[in-house]
Amino acid sequence: MILEKRFLRLWIFFLTEGPDDVGTFIDEDKHILLGNRRLSIIDLSSSGHQPMSNIDESIWITYNGEIYNFKEIRADLIQRGYKFRSNTDTEVIINSYIEWGTDSFDKFEGMFAFCLYDKLNNYVFLVRDYAGIKPLYYSISDKGLFFASEVKAIKILNNSINENEDWRSFFALFGSIPEPYTTLKDVYEIPKGSFLKLNLKSGHYTIEQFSKIKFKNDFVEIEEARKEIRELFLKAVESHLISDAPIGVFLSGGIDSSLITLVAARFKETNLKTLSVVFEEAEYSEEKYQKIIANKIRSDHRSYLIREKDFLNELDNIFEAMDQPTIDGINTYFISKFAKEAGLKVVLSGIGSDEIFGGYPSFYRINEIWFLKNRKFKNVFNIFENFKNKKIEKFSYFSIPNMISFYLFFRGIFSINDTARILDISKKKILDNLENVYIKDDANLSKGNFVSYMETNFYMQNQLLKDTDFMSMKNSVEIRVPFLDKKLMNFVFSLDDKIKFKRSIPKFLLTTSFKNFIPDEIVFRKKQGFTFPFELWIRNNIDLFSQFLDNKNDPLIEGIISNFKDKKIHWSKFWNLVILSKYKI
Repeated sequence: MILEKRFLRLWIFFLTEGPDDVGTFIDEDKHILLGNRRLSIIDLSSSGHQPMSNIDESIWITYNGEIYNFKEIRADLIQRGYKFRSNTDTEVIINSYIEWGTDSFDKFEGMFAFCLYDKLNNYVFLVRDYAGIKPLYYSISDKGLFFASEVKAIKILNNSINENEDWRSFFALFGSIPEPYTTLKDVYEIPKGSFLKLNLKSGHYTIEQFSKIKFKNDFVEIEEARKEIRELFLKAVESHLISDAPIGVFLSGGIDSSLITLVAARFKETNLKTLSVVFEEAEYSEEKYQKIIANKIRSDHRSYLIREKDFLNELDNIFEAMDQPTIDGINTYFISKFAKEAGLKVVLSGIGSDEIFGGYPSFYRINEIWFLKNRKFKNVFNIFENFKNKKIEKFSYFSIPNMISFYLFFRGIFSINDTARILDISKKKILDNLENVYIKDDANLSKGNFVSYMETNFYMQNQLLKDTDFMSMKNSVEIRVPFLDKKLMNFVFSLDDKIKFKRSIPKFLLTTSFKNFIPDEIVFRKKQGFTFPFELWIRNNIDLFSQFLDNKNDPLIEGIISNFKDKKIHWSKFWNLVILSKYKI
């Protein structure tokens, strides 16, 4: 892409949500400004101040995230003659770039989003990690290049940016906004494993991919796979415990958090800090399973009670923290809030396990609908749009000429027909928008790996990871996700379906790899997930929430309210309407 000549005077920002330090760097000659708010995790001293430069100040960086293998890279660079003024991973990124150029980006194992300003060669790089754990948004116009870790920050920096008129239809369908789109027009997300490279002299910029984790389906030896998974996961958890700030584990009581907790306890010299949430509503409480693990490792455990009134009291703060609209994330808000109260700056989470090891119902439900991959009958599915039975209505998604129809069948909120009616837009407009939201790597994927690709690149990418970042950063807490370790993901994605997924045992390959390590009470319990009594709390306050709704007197909206009150539809539909009305650009 080529930028117009008038663009060559730049203002560049990067903002993170941190309470420990704030800094800026200005290059007046080239009209460049870098900014950073720091959450200090590695090297808590003033040596970690950002923006940071190399010794001769020819390279500058503003950075958000963690590089877990930075010590190994640092040792290599020292052998090559590099000097360091700090113990930070930030300085390792700078010197790695000096040594290896853009090839350095693929050496980093961790979660990261950063801007590098190469003053000597007149380049600016925006770089995002291989798994898209950390967000990185940008906007390019005749006013300059703006970038930030939050979409709302870009709006503050350039208030002339308009609302993206398509975000509401995306949200009504998905319950989140699929990358690279945002609520703002011409504000996009840097693709994961990619970097934007801007030539400051010519105004030319490109977006290039430096890392891609591919499904290969070529490893079939199950015992070797189990051994490798054990080794890789232990190393992943150990590396994710690197911190100069207080660190702990969120213990929900499920397989994933229990496994992380049991492994993490092996590497802590003192009792591991664990925290959990419990509810007055007994059917939602997982305290029994949390105590099994906490007692087993004798952790320094804290349990926090969340009541309906706490949910209502924190709503304004939750909406304020919501950088992009989402039907999820409230659970993460509370656990991050409690982590901060417990004095923790870092918490390990089990995000990613369900997506790569097959923990969702979609992994076995795919067998029932896989034949629909043949697209020649797609026009037939329009007849399902007006069915009152919502389970049957879901088949109308298959009228979309795109494999995204499978994702919407499993996770779609409103049908295309209902979305058009709610938002008063044409179905053609919605279908046109969906043409640019598609599954790219579906051609040769087997059933299980297709679902894994789908859940990883849409549900986890667009909803879980985004929610986790802005809700945790609101509370100045960093959440780490060891299941998304680079080497572990690469290996699991190379495995054949047949040895990964079995309906009879939850997350078959993961749990059998750690047989006799995770208690059977945890493995074979009914899957609950990290969820709150949302449905109950929202229904108890339906009159309050209904007041938020736009067009609440519309017959369709009235029907949704009535059906939710009568327990005839899932709470996510009603909550989707609340967010659509309540979210502010």
